Formats: sequence, structure tokens, C-alpha cells
Amino acid sequence: MSAGSGEPREPLPTLSTLDLRTLLAEVTDRMESVALLSDRLQSLLQAVVQIGSHLELPTVLRSVAETAAELADAQYAALGVVDPTAESRLAQFITVGIDEQTRQTIGDLPHGRGVLGLLIREPRPIRLANLSDHPSSYGFPPGHPPMRTFLGVPITIRGQAYGNLYLTEKRGGGEFSEADQQVVSALASAAGLAVQNARLYEQAQQRQQWLEATASIQRRLLAGIAPSEVFQDVVSTARELAAADVAYLALPVGDGQLRVHAADGKGGTELHGRVIPERSLAAAVMRDATPAAVSDARADERVWPGLLDTADIGPALFVPLGAAAGAVGTLVVARLAGATPFTDDALRLVDTFAGQAAIALRLGAAAADREQIAILSDRDRIARDLHDLVIQRLFATGMSLQGAIRSIQPPEIGERVQRAVDDLDETIKEIRTSIFALQSPAPHAGEGVRAAVLAAVKSAAAGPLGFEPQVDFAGPVDTLVPAGIAEQLVAVIREALSNVARHAQASAVTIDVAADSGRVELVVGDNGVGIADGVATSGLANLQRRARDLGGEFSVTRRDGGGTEVRWQVPLPAAEDLRP
Repeated sequence: MSAGSGEPREPLPTLSTLDLRTLLAEVTDRMESVALLSDRLQSLLQAVVQIGSHLELPTVLRSVAETAAELADAQYAALGVVDPTAESRLAQFITVGIDEQTRQTIGDLPHGRGVLGLLIREPRPIRLANLSDHPSSYGFPPGHPPMRTFLGVPITIRGQAYGNLYLTEKRGGGEFSEADQQVVSALASAAGLAVQNARLYEQAQQRQQWLEATASIQRRLLAGIAPSEVFQDVVSTARELAAADVAYLALPVGDGQLRVHAADGKGGTELHGRVIPERSLAAAVMRDATPAAVSDARADERVWPGLLDTADIGPALFVPLGAAAGAVGTLVVARLAGATPFTDDALRLVDTFAGQAAIALRLGAAAADREQIAILSDRDRIARDLHDLVIQRLFATGMSLQGAIRSIQPPEIGERVQRAVDDLDETIKEIRTSIFALQSPAPHAGEGVRAAVLAAVKSAAAGPLGFEPQVDFAGPVDTLVPAGIAEQLVAVIREALSNVARHAQASAVTIDVAADSGRVELVVGDNGVGIADGVATSGLANLQRRARDLGGEFSVTRRDGGGTEVRWQVPLPAAEDLRP
């Protein structure tokens, strides 16, 4: 009842003991959930800070996988990196919770099939109560540990798929929850930033290494090292910095063909001297000055099949040594079949390195040319002084002595003066030979016809011959005789001296090498027993063939005073034919 009417009141609702306990349990559960969520958020923040503190990409990836397993309380975790050249497969697969012995038993790591591939094709989180029940399940290989519950979360960088986090076997036997998915997704977002920073750091480190390598090559070239000696450094550096298994450098040899001048790595020694035809990709890259990447050299028709003589080469990069019409060769780096293909960043780095190496080679060649010009200018000055001053003075002295011989008495003194005049003539001849040598290009470390001839003579004297032959040069042999004819000339000298040592029984040998604008002539004479009738002429036939192949002539005759004279002469190309 109301206060005024006296009617009875309705009783107030009361909480039973059971309802109170239920409410308290619910509040407690929520408080525990809030506390657990706070702990997980705190762990997540700590994990993000820890991951962000690493700059090395492999360390970052493993840290992300380990942290995901810890946050989601998963027994197994893995991080798969999507192959940038084939986004339907995985290029890396980092595991957590599987020991090395189990990993070896499993064999090849996943490549992106089944549910793992589904997450690559459809980059959104997936939670499964039983992995094997999914329609896309591919099954497990023998020896693989059992896995039932599954949580997969994609890792993206600037909207592009980079990889995926895979978690299996929730500890305690339950399923992965929505909260697990949320915290792992947050970790994946932070991981994307950490991976991006690590990749930028890695690229910066690589660029620094490429620049240091280029600077080292440039310093060696400017220090006077011959470019041919630096080719091997270029190839070795490119192979190492590109993480390749084999690398080689091919330079043009005419008719659109290339020849391998330096190689390094697996099977590299087999490539030295290999001629690569015009139809090859290496030749096309040099001709067009455009780099090219090949994902599998075995299956690409543009790659010459006989290039490496091996079926083990897969991804490869072909970059021109130089740019535009100034390319001077092709640099190739390759990996074994099945290896990770080269990325676009790797192609750009190798291309930049090759361009810088080409510039360094040109700078080295220019420095060598300047040094050569300075040497030639100095030698030309010395040659002029010898010709205009020394020879003229000696010639005038000889003329004066020769004019006074008739009036000199007794005759014995006149004969001595005549011998002095003859010595002056011989001295003038030797000085003229020296002038020719000074006016010839300065040879590099043992190069040049004179150096090669003297080296061959010295070798024979120290060997079977047993004494030093007399060698005379006439004319600019280093200037007029090209490399191909010089090689044959030296071979003839070696064979002729070998014949003298074996058959002539000589105590003296003279070698005369003369060159003019039309021919080069070699005369080897000895004071031995002379060539016998009916003697085997196999060695002489070789000398004759060498002359005939070059359009020249060969003869062997007895000397009037005893001994044998070998005469070998071949025509020389016109001066304009010797220009590069």
C-alpha cells in the first residue's frame, strides 16, 4: 500500500548466493583477460622495440618468427619469404621449434603449396582448427611432426606481399583465438617496417661494398697495373658481391664474337679462352649496351647452350662493361640451378659496378697512354740527339781519318787507323740500331719483338746451346712487326738454335733480324760442320711451313767458310692495316 492508503509494499529483488558468485567470476575473468591483454600488449611493444633494433635482415626475420611463436603461445612457427621473381612460391623458409635432425629428416622445405600457397595468393589472416581438414591442404612429408591448429598472417611492405607468418599447435591443446590473430597481425605490421629498414640498410651496405671495390680497381689501374691484370679482380669482386657461384668477363675479338678473358668460381677455369659466338646473349648485351637477367640459363634460348658446358647454372645476369656505343665487353654472374634468382636491385648494382669498372679501365688506359707519350717523347729527343750530334760527329771524325790514311807512314800505322775507321762505322751502325729501338713503342714488361727475341736467345744459351749468340737488329722491328708474325719469328729462332745445338757442333752463332716497310728477315748463321746431304729435314720443314703460311720464303745453305745459314723472311702488312 501507499503511505496514504495503507496498502502493503512489494518486496525488493534480492541476489541469490549463486548469482553473486557468477557475477564475481565474470568480473574476475574479465579482469584477468584485461591483465592478460595488458601483458600481451606489453610483450608486443617490447618485441617491436627489439625487432626494430636489429639491422641485419636474417636476424630480423628469425626474431620475428620467434616472437610470433611466443606471443601466440605456439609450439611451431615459420616465416616464409615470397620469391620476388615468382610470387607463387617461397624463396626462404625460417622455422622455429623444429630441431636440426627433424629438419634433415623432412628434407626440402616448403615452396608454397597447399594452405601456405593459399596465404600467398590471398594475403589475409587464416585460422584453422584442423589444418588437414582444409580443402587446400597438401599433406605432410614423412618425418614431419604432427600439426593441427593453424594461424597464418601475411607480412606486407607498402602494400606489397613480402612473406607470411605461419603458427601451428597452440600450446595447451586449444585453438588460436581472435586475440592471438590480432596480436600476431600487429606484430606482422611492425615486422614489415623492420624488414623494410633492414633491407634498406642491406642495400646501403651492398652499395658501399660495390663502391669500395670500384675504387680499389681504379687505384690499381691508375698505379700503372695493366688492364689485363685487373680483369680477374673485376670478375672475382663481381662474383663475391653478387653472391654468385660463377662469373666471367667476355671481350670482343672481331666478327661480333667474344672471348672469355677472366673467369672465377665453379667451372671458371674451363671458361678461359672460350669463344662466344655472335648469336649469344653475351654478345647482344655488349652490342646493345643493355643489361639482361635470366631466371634459368638452361631453359633460355637466348643463352648459347655451350656457354658453360654444365647443366648446373640457373639464374644469371648479363651486364655491359660500359654504356651506349662505348661498351667494351660483357660481365656475367650466375648462380647454380635452383638458387634464389637475382633481384632487380642486384641487377642494378652489378650494372652500376660494371659501368664504373669500365670507366676505371678507360682512366687506366688514358693514364698509361699519357705515360707512354711521355716516354716516347723522351726517347724521341734522345734519338734526335744521337742522330744529329753523336752520329754526325763520329761520321765527320771517320771521314777525316779516312782522308789522312794515304799520307800516314809507315803502312802499319795506316792499317791501324783504317781499323779505327771501320770501328767507327760499326759504332755508327749500332747507334742507328739503337735509334730505331728508341723510336719504337716502349714495350710493356717483356712485350715487343726485341724483348721476345732476346728472351728466346737467352733461354737457348742457358740451355742446350751453351753459349751466347750475337744478335743484331736493323730497322724498327717493334714498330713494323705485328704480334702474329712476331710469334712465328720467335718460334723460328728457337727451332733454328735447337738445330744448331743438336747438329752443328758450332762455337759461334749470329742472329740478324731486319725489318723495313715491306718485310721482316731473319738470318741465323753458325760456324759448325754445315748441313749434311740427305739429313732429315723435319725441323727445317716446320720452318718452311711457317714461312709459307705467312706468304714468305725460307732457305738453308752452306756457308763458304763453313757452317750453315738459315734465312727466313715474310712480308709485313701495310702500316694502315696495323691501326686498331
